[in-house]
Amino acid sequence: MSEVYDLIILGAGPAGISAAIYAARAGLHTLWLDKQFAPGGQIISTYEVDNYPGMPGISGMDLGEAMAAHAKKLGISPVRENVLSVEEEAGEKIVRTKKNTYRAKTLLIACGASHRKLGIPGEEELGGMGVSYCATCDGAFFKDRTAVVVGGGNTAVEDALFLAGICRKVYLVHRRDKLRADKVLQDRLMECANVELVWDSIPLEIRGNEQVTGLLVRNGKTGEERFLDVDGVFIAVGIVPNTEKFKNFVQMDENGYIAAGEEGVTNTPGVFAAGDIRTKSLRQVVTAVSDGANAVYSIQKYLLKEK
Repeated sequence: MSEVYDLIILGAGPAGISAAIYAARAGLHTLWLDKQFAPGGQIISTYEVDNYPGMPGISGMDLGEAMAAHAKKLGISPVRENVLSVEEEAGEKIVRTKKNTYRAKTLLIACGASHRKLGIPGEEELGGMGVSYCATCDGAFFKDRTAVVVGGGNTAVEDALFLAGICRKVYLVHRRDKLRADKVLQDRLMECANVELVWDSIPLEIRGNEQVTGLLVRNGKTGEERFLDVDGVFIAVGIVPNTEKFKNFVQMDENGYIAAGEEGVTNTPGVFAAGDIRTKSLRQVVTAVSDGANAVYSIQKYLLKEK
């Protein structure tokens, strides 16, 4: 019979890393799984993290590496395996990957979220050929060229700011007449002479043949269509939780997020959730880190009660 862990952590974003650190310090027999090669989750595609206390201006990649190095110093690192399914058997949590089957007394789901897609013609066909969801990953390919960012939140404005520093011209397309991004980011954007805001507009089609040539948009108020002649389309319209594998395992809200409060407790005994994957009003690095710590504290209480 395979060994039974006290805890299996799924995901190596800020919530998963924080949980691993707290689990290691608590002396829990822990297995940490993540399918990504680089630790940090979504933050590794962030050019600059300017709101994490004590580390203003650090890059997302550097912050993820620093967090993972902290965990490694405590003797824990993620095992690179893709989880296929989770289930419960005689009170134990069973996690199956392509290579192995693991068993644990508790399970922490910290798989984060993924980029939301527009669902318009050309998006899938031109993926990797000018369509991107990560400006810091792919922006260098568009140096001295023209790009468009779709969205109006912090990520969209951060992407536009990053691209403005390397592109000849940047459009920012937003479906409303005002941005949702933090004021400090909006102020910086308004100072960029090579950024043009395209208000009240909805993307209709990404055009190109083996390479993006432009984006067709429609003004929602006037109905007027406009073709933006661009080389790259960067999509930043929010996220969707990575909860597909857990649909019949834990309760979720109407948007697909796992129903769990600050303590990380789900409706399935012994199963906890942390980070962007759970129901919450603010999804930031700092709240994800807090989630990881809170969840491990809840897990410790659960294990003591079950002894």
